[in-house]
Amino acid sequence: MTRPCDADPKRALPRRRVLGALAGAALAGTANAQTKPVRIVVAFSPGGPVDAVARMLADTLGHELGRTVVVDNKPGGNGAIAAQDVARAEPDGQTVWLTSVGAAAINAALYDKLPYDMTRDFAPVSLVANNVELLVANAGDAARDAAEFVAQARRRPAATVAMGSTGIGSIPHLAIEQLGDATDVKFLHVPYKGAAPAITDLIGGQIQGFFGDVPGLIGHVKGGKLKALGMAAPGRHPALPDVKTLDEQGIAGVDTNNWYAFFVGAKTPPAAIDALAKALHRTLATPAVRERMLQAGTEPAPSSAPQLAALMKRDSDKWARLIKAKHIKAE
Repeated sequence: MTRPCDADPKRALPRRRVLGALAGAALAGTANAQTKPVRIVVAFSPGGPVDAVARMLADTLGHELGRTVVVDNKPGGNGAIAAQDVARAEPDGQTVWLTSVGAAAINAALYDKLPYDMTRDFAPVSLVANNVELLVANAGDAARDAAEFVAQARRRPAATVAMGSTGIGSIPHLAIEQLGDATDVKFLHVPYKGAAPAITDLIGGQIQGFFGDVPGLIGHVKGGKLKALGMAAPGRHPALPDVKTLDEQGIAGVDTNNWYAFFVGAKTPPAAIDALAKALHRTLATPAVRERMLQAGTEPAPSSAPQLAALMKRDSDKWARLIKAKHIKAE
C-alpha cells in the first residue's frame, strides 16, 4: 500500500518544503542565541562606580565568552527595577545583574515589601569586587586621622558633628551608625541623594565627615580636596596604603564592604552559570583589567557561587540586626 504523499510527488513537495523551513528556522534560532549580546544590568545611572566596573569588564568578558557584552543601565527603586528586569529575563545566562550589597543584602531589612526575593528569584554567580568604605573629612579639618576626628566630636555637644551619607539605609549611613556605637559618640546623620552632593558639601564645609566607596573618593583625596582619615575594613587598601584602618586607630566594630557581585535568574542552568563564572574569573585575572580596577580604588575579588551565597547571608544578617536596633526605615 502506498501512502498518499508517496503516491503523488506534487503533494510530497510542499511537505518537504515545510520540513526544510522548520529546520531552517531552528538553525536560525540557534544562531541568534549564539549572537545575542550578553547584558550586564546595572541598577545605577552611567558614570557611577558600579557602572564603571561593568564597563571595565565588558570588553574582556566578551572576549572570554566569545560574545558581545553590553552594559544596560536600569536605575531606580533602590535596585528593584534592575532586579525585576533580570528576574523576568530568559534564564539562559545572557542577562546578568551586577549589583552592590544594598539591593542584594540590605533592602529586605529596609522595606516591608520588595518586588523581588534574592533566594527565590536569583542564583549567585561570583563576587566581582570589594569596595570598602573610607572615612574622609574636609582638607582643612584639624584632625589628622579618625581617632582625632572622634576626639574632636566628643568635645562638642552631642549630634552637632554632621556626617553625610548617600541615603537612609545606605552603606555610608550604616557605617556612621557603627562608628557611633564603636565610639559612644552621637553624630548628626545628613542623608543625601547620592555621593556627589554629599562630597560637594563636605568640600564646602557644610558637613564634617563622610564615609564613601574608595573609587568615588580617591581622586578627591589624591587631589588634596579631601583628607583620608581611616579605612573601615580589616586591612589597608592597596590604592591608599598609608591610610590606617579604624581598627589600627583603636576603633573596633566598623567593618563595611559595599561589594559588587554577579547574579542571574534562579532557573539559569548550572552549566551556564559555571561558564559565566569562569569567564569572569579569567577577566578579573587579566592584568590590564585588574590594574584599571585597582587604580580606580576597586579590589577585584572573584569567588565561587557558594562563597557569594554565604557572604550575602552573613551581610544580610549583620545589617538587618543594625537596622532593627536603630529603627531605620527607608523613606
